[in-house]
Amino acid sequence: MYNVEQLRADEFPGSSETLYFNHAGISPLPTRTQARVKWAIDEFARQPGRFWMKHGLDYTERLRQEMAAFLHAASPWEIVPSTTTSAGLNAVAQAMAWQPGDNVVFCDVEFPSNVYPWLSLAREGVESRLVPSTDGGLTLAALQSYVDGRTRVIAASAIQFFTGHHTDLTAVGRFCQERAILFVVDAIQAIGHMPIDVQAMGIDVLACGGQKSLLALPGQGFLYVRQEVAEEMQPRAIGSNATVDYLHWLKYDLTPAPAAQRFMSGTPNIPGIIAMVESLGLIRELGVENIDRHTRELSDRVTAVLTNLGYRVISPQPAHGPIVTFAVDLSSEEADALVAALARQRVALVKHLDKEGNAYLRVSFHCYNTIAEIEQFGGIMQEIRD
Repeated sequence: MYNVEQLRADEFPGSSETLYFNHAGISPLPTRTQARVKWAIDEFARQPGRFWMKHGLDYTERLRQEMAAFLHAASPWEIVPSTTTSAGLNAVAQAMAWQPGDNVVFCDVEFPSNVYPWLSLAREGVESRLVPSTDGGLTLAALQSYVDGRTRVIAASAIQFFTGHHTDLTAVGRFCQERAILFVVDAIQAIGHMPIDVQAMGIDVLACGGQKSLLALPGQGFLYVRQEVAEEMQPRAIGSNATVDYLHWLKYDLTPAPAAQRFMSGTPNIPGIIAMVESLGLIRELGVENIDRHTRELSDRVTAVLTNLGYRVISPQPAHGPIVTFAVDLSSEEADALVAALARQRVALVKHLDKEGNAYLRVSFHCYNTIAEIEQFGGIMQEIRD
């Protein structure tokens, strides 16, 4: 296990000022990442062309290589920069050859990034089938009755944004492989918290933004598409660098680039890519298994604290991941006031509403949070209630 106090001092000095429990929304940058991004922007300001040729292409290649190794992808060319999770999933959804009557299956508590790209296919005659959540998310047992011979995609979050439910990716991936169904995973809450092996888990497509569990910048993420799957896709949104001979700019040839590179969307955000590479380096140093163990312990402890205070925790028990959500039995406006009162006490968390509009608060942790912070949070919650 890594030294949490040393990590806080070296990489997250702001952790001494705020109880930051909103990593499932947006995470702070580690010190090393902040420094490298500042360096990149300074170099861009002085010598943009030189920086681009010397470092921009190098960091893009590093992202491919290092992310492929991290996810155990078969090839770096299965990794491509993407602005957001939504952008990556929309690109894939629009690149498939759909037929009227095809269907997509996903859980009824998915984040919109992994819902709207599939719902939008109704114009192609594609049906979206929503599986009622079980224990806060998608389970193999629940989804099976929604699948038939026209199911083309099963889409799931590795860790569910609202409840923290941890999808059994290996079981669902195996189910998909046996039926030649594409398995699509939203990994934005999970990539920095749990080991993901895209080959062993049978994942065909994985999309992720940088700003949450990856500890990087918003507006830059990546997309993984298994090579055999990518080669069957014809993107509709085609970037200037997504074709086979893209450097011959006046030769207008729409032949897609090999593998996932056909999903390149144009000039990449190099500072954003640098942030991902640097933060991924920290996660690899700490060990994602260690982060997973640590944040589960934090989630178990905050569950006990909240339960002792009389709150109803809806997240799975024992903790599946770094997210814990609890009911506050308040109106939406009253819950907003509670969040604001906590912010005045330097506690950062968020409100979420369920489908019926009932208010919940969500706490979400990362590698540097501590049990002491949770005990302090419990004391603040007690004072507010009293």
